[in-house]
Amino acid sequence: MRIVAIIQARMGSTRLPGKVLLDLAGETVLERAVSRTLRTQDVDDVVVATSLHPSDDVIESLCAHNGWHWFRGSLEDVLDRYYHAAMAYKADAVVRVTSDCPLIEPEIIGQIVREFLHLQPDVHYACNILPRRTFPRGLDAEIMRSDVLERAWLDDSNPAWREHVTPYIQNHTDLFRIHGVTNEVDYSHMRWTVDTPEDLIFVRRVFQEFGHADFSWREVLALLEQHPDWAEVNRHVRQKLTDSRELGS
Repeated sequence: MRIVAIIQARMGSTRLPGKVLLDLAGETVLERAVSRTLRTQDVDDVVVATSLHPSDDVIESLCAHNGWHWFRGSLEDVLDRYYHAAMAYKADAVVRVTSDCPLIEPEIIGQIVREFLHLQPDVHYACNILPRRTFPRGLDAEIMRSDVLERAWLDDSNPAWREHVTPYIQNHTDLFRIHGVTNEVDYSHMRWTVDTPEDLIFVRRVFQEFGHADFSWREVLALLEQHPDWAEVNRHVRQKLTDSRELGS
């Protein structure tokens, strides 16, 4: 089974415009997300999926400069973008990662992929946000078979769901068998994503402390035990509507 990780990225952001190209200790947010995803041993290819909007030309240029694979598609219909990117790169299964997660963890992606593969052909979709979130927000990853992605692409008529790619799958347990990956300790109160200036302050502190991108999420946990005040910087930030429970069924 050919596993392709697709990282969605665009320049538009209402709360932190151009966030994917902001600096994190010498590299951009997007570069950090891609480099960490590339470390996942269980993934065959990594593709950046951006939009056809002219503002995202700079993302294509960054991909070309770094020798990354990329795809350009719909700006608002991200499900359509994912489907066509998956077809273009001949994916049998697609891992979904977002570019505002520069701390994304290859160990966790790998765990989700391995559990998903072990449960084939009985499981259609696996993630670490259902049945409940136990990892820090910003370490979210999902995997689905390409035929499942295609079914969602064909049948989902909700524009809000299509913008977030997988809510149709998450909300149709009558059609899809879902596997959730959880952690023994609940760290869901932690916020490691980048969507606001406060988020950027937190993540910059982490990267500046390590000075590289090869640290693990467990090392970040240990760092926060030494600096518990760091987690207070963005604790008050309310997450925008994203997953199925937040969007509603």
